[in-house]
Amino acid sequence: MLQSPTPKKRRRGRLFRFSSALVVLLAVAGYLVVQYVTGGRGGPGCKVVSGKDDGQAYEFSQEQTMNAATIAAVGTGRGMPERAVTIALATALQESQLVNIEHGDLDSLGLFQQRPSQGWGTKKEILDPTYAAGVFYEHLAKVNDYQQLPLTVAAQRVQRSGYPEAYAKHEPEATLLSAALTGQAAATLTCQGLPDTTRANTGPDAVRAALVRDFGRTVLKETGAEVTGDGSATKAKAKSTPSPSASATGGSSTVTLPVRSGSTRTGWQLAHWAVANSSVLHIERVSYAGREWSAGSADDPWHATATKASGGVRIVTERQAGRK
Repeated sequence: MLQSPTPKKRRRGRLFRFSSALVVLLAVAGYLVVQYVTGGRGGPGCKVVSGKDDGQAYEFSQEQTMNAATIAAVGTGRGMPERAVTIALATALQESQLVNIEHGDLDSLGLFQQRPSQGWGTKKEILDPTYAAGVFYEHLAKVNDYQQLPLTVAAQRVQRSGYPEAYAKHEPEATLLSAALTGQAAATLTCQGLPDTTRANTGPDAVRAALVRDFGRTVLKETGAEVTGDGSATKAKAKSTPSPSASATGGSSTVTLPVRSGSTRTGWQLAHWAVANSSVLHIERVSYAGREWSAGSADDPWHATATKASGGVRIVTERQAGRK
């Protein structure tokens, strides 16, 4: 005949089950936090460091960095100053951790948690990072003297948040990101850059289309290229003006974006933008001003190249499947 467990054994059993359940709960909670911060994606990461050799550095997921690069590109494409980009990045860090989330308080959506019911746009528009950044800058530009205001005040006048002081804590990391992604600080952004196999955006046409999406059509026209309606580039009419070109070697293609003399800031913005988008666009190497970044080297800084520095940003990417 089986004996009933003693009260002491029953207590030990309940304690064991409770402890096991708690461990599982904490593990799930930790997983959800990581998923939220990295946009549901672990793996390849990015790092931005200070250009002042003061040891300041921050790490982000590849998705966060790509969204940050879009926000910066949209800002400079609209002629907004670096301070505006810093304010936008700090706002997105607070509102969404730079992840394009499809949920939030009430009907808030996207990088800036903008609300369709409050006139920010449709759900589809707000979930487009380029649109969301653009409409944020439109509102910021209407804030009087926003460049002289404390960051949290300027952001709050656009967002009307219930936590008006929250933006200030993100100013240090937003400042470093802005300096890198506007080209102010050279060779300060690195990413692991391992290819995102869930997407098939590869080849020079994909790079050009993404440039136009983020910077606007003038990004290629300014370097001597004409952009057609589908986002592809053709040779410039003026033969004296350099134009973005593509060449193929082995299994890779190279897109070269000419940068006019004296425009090194533009060159570094384009180079850092390419690194930030390296995973989704399957970019293998980026070179500019005698420095080179290679995929798989997030912890390895930009290194000097053996070849002579040219006046353009060279982006080496996998060729599109099916193309020879």
